[in-house]
Amino acid sequence: MAKGAKVVKAFNTIGAANFENPYFGSERASMFICGDPAGKRIVARLASELNFDVVDVGPLLAARWAEPMAMLWIHLGYKQGWGSTSHAFKMLRR
Repeated sequence: MAKGAKVVKAFNTIGAANFENPYFGSERASMFICGDPAGKRIVARLASELNFDVVDVGPLLAARWAEPMAMLWIHLGYKQGWGSTSHAFKMLRR
């Protein structure tokens, strides 16, 4: 339906209130991205410019796994009362 579109899933596992300042102490929040390779390069650059730790989780198929992370973030913020700027996910790697 969107012939030629470069679809990318990103910016959904943390609230927009954190986009201006993704630092939590000395750590940067992770921004998980997935989708079209060319589109991901553009989105990764934007996320990096916003100071996120960009984590490429693969093709658009991985969006299915990012959605539950967003749901958990929302649950913590609004059902558990943590608010919209108190928490973020961080991917740790060795």
